[in-house]
Formats: sequence, C-alpha cells, structure tokens
Amino acid sequence: MSQQGDRPATTDDWWGRLYDESARDTGPAGTPDDTIDDRFDSAADTLGGGDDLPSTRTYGHAVDAIAVDDDEDDAGDDEDEGVGPASRPPAWWESPGGRPVTRTPAPATESAPAPAPESAPAPAPEPSVPTPAPVAPAPLTPRPRAPWEPPPAAFDPTDPAADPTPPPAPPPAAPRDPRAADPRPPAPAPSPPPPAPAPAARISHVGDSPPTYEPEPTALPPADAEELDQLVADTVLDGARYGTYTLRAASLRGDSARYRGEPRRDALLTARFGAGPGALVLVAVATGARATEGAHLSAADACRWIGGAVGRSHSRLAEDIRAGRRGDLKSGLHRLTDRTYGKLRARAAELGRDPEEYTASLRCLLLSADPDCRTRVFFGVGGGGLFRLRDGAWQDLEPLVPEPSAIRGAPVVGYGSVPTGAGAATEQTPDGDRLTMDLEITKAPGPLVEEPVPPPPEPFRFRASVARPGDTLLLTSVGLAEPLRGVPALGDELAARWADGEPPGLATYLADVALRAKGYADDRTAVGVWEA
Repeated sequence: MSQQGDRPATTDDWWGRLYDESARDTGPAGTPDDTIDDRFDSAADTLGGGDDLPSTRTYGHAVDAIAVDDDEDDAGDDEDEGVGPASRPPAWWESPGGRPVTRTPAPATESAPAPAPESAPAPAPEPSVPTPAPVAPAPLTPRPRAPWEPPPAAFDPTDPAADPTPPPAPPPAAPRDPRAADPRPPAPAPSPPPPAPAPAARISHVGDSPPTYEPEPTALPPADAEELDQLVADTVLDGARYGTYTLRAASLRGDSARYRGEPRRDALLTARFGAGPGALVLVAVATGARATEGAHLSAADACRWIGGAVGRSHSRLAEDIRAGRRGDLKSGLHRLTDRTYGKLRARAAELGRDPEEYTASLRCLLLSADPDCRTRVFFGVGGGGLFRLRDGAWQDLEPLVPEPSAIRGAPVVGYGSVPTGAGAATEQTPDGDRLTMDLEITKAPGPLVEEPVPPPPEPFRFRASVARPGDTLLLTSVGLAEPLRGVPALGDELAARWADGEPPGLATYLADVALRAKGYADDRTAVGVWEA
C-alpha cells in the first residue's frame, strides 16, 4: 500500500509510475561498480532469475561457423568507465555450473585513469573524445563442433572436436612358412632394354699411315686482277633427284694442289635440259692435262662446249634413250664429242699452244627424268673410272678399249704388199691362180717423214646399261679411279658406308669422296647415282 496516503497501486499502474514524467532521475551511479553487467544482474534478481535462467550472452558462441569475441567492446566500456577489467566481480553466468565464455583481457594502456577507492565516489569524467589505443587482434578460439554438423573430411589439428588419435593399424600378417610353396607363379623380372649400337667411327684415310699432306686447304692459287673469271673454287658440290634416282656430285682439289697453291684441274658441270618426263640431265667431268699451264681452263672449256652440244640436241637424245636406240646414241654422241675436241684444238691454235697441251679428258653421264626409264648412258674420251655397286660388291664397267700403241692398220692389197707363208693360200682363186705376182720390181721409196708421227687420238668410249633398284653408279676422274683400283680398302670402306642403299646427304657424300689414301694426291671428282 502507499505510504503517502494515495490509492494503492494496482498491477496495471506500476508501468505508469515507473515512467512518470514527475519522477526524478536517479542520476549516475554512486559506485564504480555500476556497469551494464551490474544492471543486468539487478534486473535478473528483480525478475527472480536463478541458475536455471538461460544466459543471454551466447552471441560469442552462436551456431555460426565463425566465433565472435565481444571482449573488445567490453574492454572499451570498462575503459570509458575508468575501471579495469580485473576489478569487476564475476557474473552469475560465469560460475562453474554455467557455460564458460572465453574472454580475452584488453591490454592495459597508460591513458586509462587509476581506479578510485570505494569509500569516495568517483567524479564524473569530463566529456571528451577518447583516443583508442592500438589493440592487437585477439586470436580466434576454435569452437566445439555441434552435434548436427558433419565431421570434417580430414583431420585438422586446430579443430578441438577432431579426434587426434590415428586409426588403429591392421594386425601384422602371420609369418609364412618358407618351406611352403607359393601358389602364385613368380613375376618375371623385367629384362633390360638392349643397348643401342654405338655409331661407327668415321675414318679420314685408309691404309697403315695417313697421307703426307694435310687434309685441309692451305694455300690459294695466284689470281690476276684482269682475269678473275678464270679462278675456280677449291670444292664444288651439287645434287638433285629425278625419276627413280638421286644424284650426288662433288669435285675437290687434291692434297698436293692444296699444298702448292695450284688451281683445281678437274671441272664439273651438272645441267638439266627440258622439263617433265622428257627432261635430260647431263653430268660432265673433265680433267686438264697434267703439268701444263691453264689446265683448269681447258677442262672448263670441254665441259662448257659438250654441254652446249647436248643441250641443242637434248630432245632427240632423250627420245633415243627412252626408246633404247643404242646405235643412234653412240654415233650421235661420238659426233658431239669430236666437235668438242675440234673446238679445243682451235682454241689451242688461238693461244699459240700445241693441241696436246690444251686438251682434257672428258667423261659424261646422260640421265632421263622419266620415272619409267632406267637406261643410263655413259660416253667420253680419256682416263677415269666407271663403277657400279651392286649387292655390296664393286663392278668395273669401264669399256674395254685397246691401248693406243696397239692400234695398227693391216696391209692393203695392191700397194706392194705380197703375202707369204700361211696367208698366201688365201690370196689364190678357186682355180689356183695367184692374185698378185712377184715381178721383182724395186719399190719406190716412201715419202720423207721429218717429224715423228703424232700418236693416235684417244678412243671414244660408250656404254649404255639398265639400272636395277638398289644399284649405285659411280663416275670418277683419274684422281679417284686410280686409288679405287689400287687400294682395295678404299672400295671396301665406301661399300660399307653405302651398303644400306640410301643416298647420303651432300655433306656426308663430300666426306666420303674425300676419304684419302697415301700415295694418291690428285684432284678428285665423283658423280654418284643412287637407284630407288
């Protein structure tokens, strides 16, 4: 009941009396312990709460995946009130029976005022904007996993709900009796791969000792400023592929010429006339006379003039090769070769030199570009070599011709020759009469010959052969033909290198042709034809 004589308060009147405008405000708390937590405790006591009252400060441990720590806010409130966090008495929900809440104490700063004694009330602080001190971020405390959350996929050492105990290891297998037979067949041991064959070392010479000269050029030939077009290179390399064959051609200066600074006497010409299957390929190799001035010029002239003659008649020559007219080819090529040597003699007369000094040996190959034609034609005059590698063995295809000194003419009847002996019987008629009579008439003296008779010219060489797949035809000058015939090891080495039947590259072919042998230092020119 009311102590002022008013009417008693009813149940509905307490709300109005509590918020009556005439009621005087109680003002700030008189003790430093008047905080939000204290007021919460007072309200809980007024409502009659106890230990079974659910705690309302569970926002720091919500069911969220991220734990929130509100200690920084509390630390800020305590700092504003001027009371340290250690001076607050523990709340009822922090009792051992309640749910613990992890609190991180805020670090003490120098700017916080010292707490006032409890006997005297603390004066109200002046309104000012506090300067917050830098606060280190509080470490996040892992929360326990809720019952409805699935277990983690893998063990996380930072998760307190994870079981750090590893799963039990399977029991060890019982030892097997070594005397018992294994029912499973033993696995075959992997066989090591076969070792790769080591590449054979390529030799640079054949024979017991290397040649005397160095294998590389040392001196250049002399040059004339007004006649630079007469210079020849140390090495010439060429190649092509037509129809069923592959062509390789190389010409290089000999070791002796490289050492003495002399020009290369060998000349090489590779030319194609026409196009398509009717095209004709000419390869000409010429060698100037030894120990003569301008020998390289006569060899170059011979190649150029025979090339021009073949080029002007290439259509007829290509047709004869494909048709296999060997007689027509031999007579026609003989005429073209004679014209070439006639020009050489005329050129020697212009230079005021003997024809024997300004001449050259000439050897040529004619190859058809038609894939259906495998006829290979060789012709020429002078020394050299023509070889064929078939089934791993060399064959010498040089046409057999008699020596120039062995070429003699038979006596002609009617010019004073009287056969005697066994040959006289063939001089009679069927009736036994003699065709001539020995009248013992003194023969007139023959013409006076003041100068020796010039030796007969070199015979014309011709050969046409049909190539087979896998053959290798080799046309060479004297500088390579002589060691091939005189040093069997050189031919064996080249046969081993070309045994697979595949044409070598240009650089490899040049190295093969340059394979040296002691005692042979002349220029080398070789033309190889590999049949597919």
